[in-house]
Amino acid sequence: MGRKSRKKKEKRQEKLVVFICTANICRSPMAEKLFEEALAKSETKQNIRVFSAGLTAANGDKASENSCEAVKELGLDLSDHRSSSVTRGTLQNASAIFCMTESHRALMHMYFELPENAPVFLMREFVEGAEDKELPDPFGQDLATYKVCRDKMVESIPSILKWVEENF
Repeated sequence: MGRKSRKKKEKRQEKLVVFICTANICRSPMAEKLFEEALAKSETKQNIRVFSAGLTAANGDKASENSCEAVKELGLDLSDHRSSSVTRGTLQNASAIFCMTESHRALMHMYFELPENAPVFLMREFVEGAEDKELPDPFGQDLATYKVCRDKMVESIPSILKWVEENF
């Protein structure tokens, strides 16, 4: 197999995991970073790319200060994050989509023709015993609220990683 053929094959095998929130400045950037870190630490052999976007995002906004601070405590850096609006192209390339709330999921189905091979879940959907499957928007609230949101995301990461490893 030639070098070009091998590159094409590798590219086709890449999976895209997308995290969706409202403006792509609070929750989904934190989720993206947390999941990237989990993938890096995992033993998965999958070729997975992680991306985040917002349903009403303005392209190019920085992550909120409190989101940056909340993940900084875990040794992660969001300073290079710039918001992106959800696009049809991103969704067509997605292998799995994780939303923060049921309203995000409903809007995704309402506004976009989603590919059959890209299921749409809530980020906390696979957390066993969790009564709160949604991650409310911390925008405009204090750092403590962001930390609660972050901690709920951290709690959900192992179940998402397990799902990805079993289904990709």
